[in-house]
Amino acid sequence: MSDGIEKKVTRVSIIIPILFVGLLFLIYLLDVSMGKHFFRFGIYPRTLEGLRGIFFMPFLHGSFSHLLSNSIPLLLLGFLLIYSYRYIAYPVFFMLWFIDGLGVWFFGRESYHIGASGLVYGMASFLFFSGLLRKNRNLLGLSLAVVFIYGGLVWGLFPILPDISWEGHLFGFLAGIALSLYYQKKGPPDDPVPEWMEEEPGEEIDWTEVKKPEM
Repeated sequence: MSDGIEKKVTRVSIIIPILFVGLLFLIYLLDVSMGKHFFRFGIYPRTLEGLRGIFFMPFLHGSFSHLLSNSIPLLLLGFLLIYSYRYIAYPVFFMLWFIDGLGVWFFGRESYHIGASGLVYGMASFLFFSGLLRKNRNLLGLSLAVVFIYGGLVWGLFPILPDISWEGHLFGFLAGIALSLYYQKKGPPDDPVPEWMEEEPGEEIDWTEVKKPEM
């Protein structure tokens, strides 16, 4: 890939996550200025009205700390996803969004579910498992980096804190695994196998010509 195209891909990989996170901040400020009633646009499981939350859920946050805790992972994981999986990044992102929301709507507790944490878990899961499944050293290193940075995310998959939508985390995580399998043959190419790892056929031995040892 030429330097010009590489620089363009890098710029896009940085700009798109920044614009998305910037939009989240604008929506949060608008919500605060209007009395923080936007949570009603979140997912309320198994209700017709709650279906709209599948679209709105990632845009809504209950507090500034909630928004801030999602912003840094969204920026970093968004960059890694777009840069490393540039040909499938956008379908993966929106399918993570939809599958996570649908899972929460079907199986979540009867409460309003808001926040972009499901996308964070989905991207982290996709990057990790996709890196493991592909014969690509760079992506394997990326998957190990994701584990090193966000290994603590695993605790969010369990119903430990009552005010946290662990269902959103869980279905985002499962969606990432499913999409890493679905897109296993698409995206970055596999690394070529090094010559020293290739098996060379050995010469067959004609055992009829082998003399028995003398006693």
